[in-house]
Amino acid sequence: MSVQLLTANHAAAMAAASAGRANRTARGFGSGVYPITPQTECIEYLSGLEIERGKVVLVESEHSAMAVCMGFSLGGARSFTASSSNGLAYMAENVYAASAYRLPIVMMAVNRTLGPPWNIWVDHGDTLMLRDMGWVQVYCEDNQEVHDMLLAAFRLGEDPRVLLPVMVCQDAFVLSHTLMSTDVAEQPAVDAFLPPLQLPHRLDTRARTVGGLDFPHEAEVHRRQLHETMGRLPLVWKEVQAAFVETFGRTLPDPVVGYRLEDADVAIVCMGTTAATARVVVDQLRAEGINAGSLRVVMMRPFPGEALREALAHVAKVAVVDRDLSPGIGGILWTELCGTTGHPMAQGYIVGIGGGDVRPEHLARVVADLRGRSTAGQPLIVEVA
Repeated sequence: MSVQLLTANHAAAMAAASAGRANRTARGFGSGVYPITPQTECIEYLSGLEIERGKVVLVESEHSAMAVCMGFSLGGARSFTASSSNGLAYMAENVYAASAYRLPIVMMAVNRTLGPPWNIWVDHGDTLMLRDMGWVQVYCEDNQEVHDMLLAAFRLGEDPRVLLPVMVCQDAFVLSHTLMSTDVAEQPAVDAFLPPLQLPHRLDTRARTVGGLDFPHEAEVHRRQLHETMGRLPLVWKEVQAAFVETFGRTLPDPVVGYRLEDADVAIVCMGTTAATARVVVDQLRAEGINAGSLRVVMMRPFPGEALREALAHVAKVAVVDRDLSPGIGGILWTELCGTTGHPMAQGYIVGIGGGDVRPEHLARVVADLRGRSTAGQPLIVEVA
């Protein structure tokens, strides 16, 4: 391992390149890329890296970027791309197709507010709009996790029991352009962790078409297969975690990660970089004699409903902090947590949408409001300006 000072964009590019090189004895690596702030530095850096038996294709749109990745993947190559915000919206048709074709493409998504009006700062709404498209979704807290999750995503998605694309999400600018010390995996270790990809349904000389017409029953079967695969995924993830720590000496997070929850009366549930701020607030509240805890949701798809139920079963009051807004209902994480856990006192708070800073004082206000409640109500938008 070599410790380097990297942005999360560069950490992701280096991990993708290493994963591509690891498939050099099979059918290589291919990537379709198109720039969009704030992920552009990732694909720029990737384009300049040497990848044995690899090709990075510069295309004219995000829709084409995913189409190129699908072509590489259908041919049996390991494939990667990156996008953000309106770019994700533009490629949405092919995002859906990639999972329908059971292609283990990995995409780094830098969470950015959808426009117009144009906004380049962090908001989870862009990737969450794709949550029902059959991709695994993980949300990272720091640059090291971005690097490690990229490597793990290839192993997870390419597992014969899974064969699904994986979206590794990171917060715009808070991670994408921020330098942090990052342990970069050495190529021999990546080679050992990522066996050559053998896609069972890759195209060969006998294949002529992909994606014919599905009649109603066939479509039902295919969707059920996707759903059943998501149900198997947590078990496969445990195996990926075990292999990762054995190979690299570092751990990968569980689908949900708790902090000081054992005796908590109140808890903050959140995703991404907000989790680091939540831990600071928990420590401050503990110093004041308040039994607080926090819970980070790492894996949004498949949604870890059972793990959330178990972790929060003894917590009297739960603040679900969303960095997104689904107009007409509220925060998406809050909605799904309520629907899967049935927690009677889960209050939704929307903080930092559009890229506003999420600071300790904002989360302290959230907890103060929660503690003063006897019943949960409509989600609240917390102003952070």
